[in-house]
Amino acid sequence: QNLAVLAPSPVSDVSQILYLLTMLCLTCMVLKAIKLYQWRRKLNKALKSFPGPPVHWLFGNVHEDLDKLLEWSKKYARAFPVWFGKFVVFVSLNDADYAKAVCARGGKSRAGKGLLTLHGPKWFQHRKLLTPGFHYGVLKPYVSLITKSTQVMLDKWEHLITQEKSVELFGHVSLMTLDSILKCAFSHESNCQIDRSNSYIKSVCEITYQINYRIWYLPYQIDFIYWLSRDGRRFQKACEIVHLQTDKVIKERKKSLKDEQELEKIQKKRHLDFLDILLCAKDEKGDGLSDEDIRAEVDTFMFGGHDTTASGISWTLYCLAMYPEHQQKCREEIRELLGDQETIQWDDLGKMPYTTMCIKESIRIFPPVPFVARQLSKPITFHDGRYLPEVMLSLLSYQTLSLQVFDPMRFSPENSSQRHSHAFVPFSAGARWGIALVFVSS
Repeated sequence: QNLAVLAPSPVSDVSQILYLLTMLCLTCMVLKAIKLYQWRRKLNKALKSFPGPPVHWLFGNVHEDLDKLLEWSKKYARAFPVWFGKFVVFVSLNDADYAKAVCARGGKSRAGKGLLTLHGPKWFQHRKLLTPGFHYGVLKPYVSLITKSTQVMLDKWEHLITQEKSVELFGHVSLMTLDSILKCAFSHESNCQIDRSNSYIKSVCEITYQINYRIWYLPYQIDFIYWLSRDGRRFQKACEIVHLQTDKVIKERKKSLKDEQELEKIQKKRHLDFLDILLCAKDEKGDGLSDEDIRAEVDTFMFGGHDTTASGISWTLYCLAMYPEHQQKCREEIRELLGDQETIQWDDLGKMPYTTMCIKESIRIFPPVPFVARQLSKPITFHDGRYLPEVMLSLLSYQTLSLQVFDPMRFSPENSSQRHSHAFVPFSAGARWGIALVFVSS
């Protein structure tokens, strides 16, 4: 008998491949589910000594407002867990001594690269190299640059503000602070307060919006969902434009530094901008920052600087409008200080104590960075014996840290004299500091 050789069917090959792919996906899902279950058990075990508010089975506590946070802070002494979905938890600290212990311990902040978010030896290297950038001699000339940007904003308000119509000020203040930081960091005249068509300015505004929107929109907490979304693509496009512009400026400035005459001119400039300082910074071995490091620092100060500053200024204006008696005292203090001068000078900044107290109080109630998170690099035991393990996230809320002393939502400039050293520390504290969550209070 003849033996027939049976060739495998193409249909059976496809079905086998689909079967294998299906089993592989199911296996990955099961392993991921087991991993998440173990992680949840670990979190629950770690938080046994920290009772907290009821948690929604899916959303956690992510949709609760500030009033609820204040209510929980009074109910759950010192600290309590706040859940973002099922598997992300922060321990909200209501006690200044708890905050002091966490800040002193250090740890990683929850953001990207740059001085605000680096940690360990890398942070210390950057901080040492950038220290000259914060010397008074460098900062003094920035006052006149900021004054010019502010005057442009005030001139716009002269035409916009009438008694019959209200004007939303935050957008104008944000452009003013962006204009200021571009002048101080890049020596770049952007004209962004008048001309908003510039692609770089649009991209900066888009990134600022996307960062804040992603924090509050729960599905976007998952990376692959966000990066596949339209918003994720818009964010990436905006980042590309900003990085290209930053890289271009860095390359042009580095090229000029190769010329000894140009280098001498830069070092003799009336004021060094932030980019000059980054490019000229050298450690004891003669090593400087890489292009990637320079770009990260510029981007960090660009976004961390202009948006949080705009928020702080806007809320200060709001508080002074809500409390005209304090506004009048500030006006009288400034008028007396100015005398025949037209603008505030560097030496005047330390001569306005009441205005300074009002600024600090408005920032305490409406902080541009109301929450600062730390990811613990080592376990920590607090003074009352309670314990948090490594990688647990601690969340400092600056409204609730004042609960021990006074009503945290009452505007009173004198409050600043009663505070614990760690009841309000803008942008955190400790050997390394960092913005973790930038929730713009606008």
